[in-house]
Amino acid sequence: MVNIRRLLLIITIKHKGVINMNNFKKIGLTALAGSLVATSVFAGEMSVAGSASFNMKNWSNVNDNDGRKMQMGNQLTFTGGGEMDNGMNVSLSFIIDQGDNAGVADGPFDTHSLSVGSDAMGTITFAGEGADSAQNTIDTTAAGDIWDNTFTYTGPTNSNASDKTLLWALPTFVDGLDTKVSYTGASAGKDSQISYALTYTGIEGASISYGFGETGGTDSAEGTDVTTMKASFAFGPISAGMSINDYAAPSGTASEEQSSYKISYSVTDDLSISYGSETHETTGQSFDEEFSQVSVAYTTGGLTVSASQTEAENATTSGNEESLWNLGLSFAF
Repeated sequence: MVNIRRLLLIITIKHKGVINMNNFKKIGLTALAGSLVATSVFAGEMSVAGSASFNMKNWSNVNDNDGRKMQMGNQLTFTGGGEMDNGMNVSLSFIIDQGDNAGVADGPFDTHSLSVGSDAMGTITFAGEGADSAQNTIDTTAAGDIWDNTFTYTGPTNSNASDKTLLWALPTFVDGLDTKVSYTGASAGKDSQISYALTYTGIEGASISYGFGETGGTDSAEGTDVTTMKASFAFGPISAGMSINDYAAPSGTASEEQSSYKISYSVTDDLSISYGSETHETTGQSFDEEFSQVSVAYTTGGLTVSASQTEAENATTSGNEESLWNLGLSFAF
C-alpha cells in the first residue's frame, strides 16, 4: 500500500513547501498502476506433454495405390495455471497438432482453452478453438465412433459448438454426479442455444450419462434436437458399454439414430481385446448403415501397439461393403 503521508512530505520538501499537484497526480497514477500489476500476477506452472504415432492402413474398396497408406501423427499439449490470492484457479491449455488443420491458415495450431473456477462455483471453460457443448462431451458412441474411419458414410451433425461457447462444469451437489451446462452464442446464421450433460458414477464399476443439445436453428428453420444416452459397466476383466444418439429433426426432415455397444476383455494388465458395433438408422431409408470392429491393444510403459479390423455394410448405399485394417504404434511422453 502506498504511504500517502510519506509522498506528501517528499513532494513538499522537493518543492520548498509548495505541493505540485501535477507531480502528485503522476505519482498517484504510477502507484495505482503498480498495485494493479502486482495483484494480477500469481505463481503458476507450465508443463508440456507429447504424443506421436505411426499407422499403416488399408481400405478394401479402393485400389492398392490409394487404399494402402502410412501415416504419422504428432501432438504437443501445453498446460499451465495456478491458484490466485482470491482462491480462484486459472488454467490454460494449448495444443499443437500438425495434422489437425493441414492446409488451414491457423495450422498447425489446434484446440486451445482458458478455464477459471473454484470449489464453490465449479469451472467455466472458454475455447478459442475445439469448443465442445455439454452434450458434445459425452456424444462419442460406446464403440468409439468407429464409423468415422474415412468410409463413404459421413455421419450426422452433432450439437452446435463454436468459438462463442462457454462450458460450465458445475460444483458437485450429489456425490458421483457430474453436471455440465454450455451456452453457444448465435453465429453463422444459427441461433444461440443451451446444452447440458449429466454423468453418474456413484455405483462402483458403472457410469450412466444423459445429455441434450441442438444443431442450431435459424429464424426460418428449426434445428435438430440431439439426445445422448450412455451406460457402461465393468465386471473384473470384462467391461461393456452401450449408447444411443438420437437426432430428432423438425417436420419434413429425416431423423437419425445411432445405437452402439462394445465389449472388452483384459487378458492381462497390458493386453486387451474388444469388439464394437454401431448401427445408424435414418427415417425413410430402407436400409441401415452397420459398422463393426475387432481390435487388440498391448501397452507397455508409454508404448501402445494396436491392430484392428473394421467392416462397414450399406455405407451410404444399400449393398455397399467396405473394410479397413489398421496397424498402429503410439508413444506418450
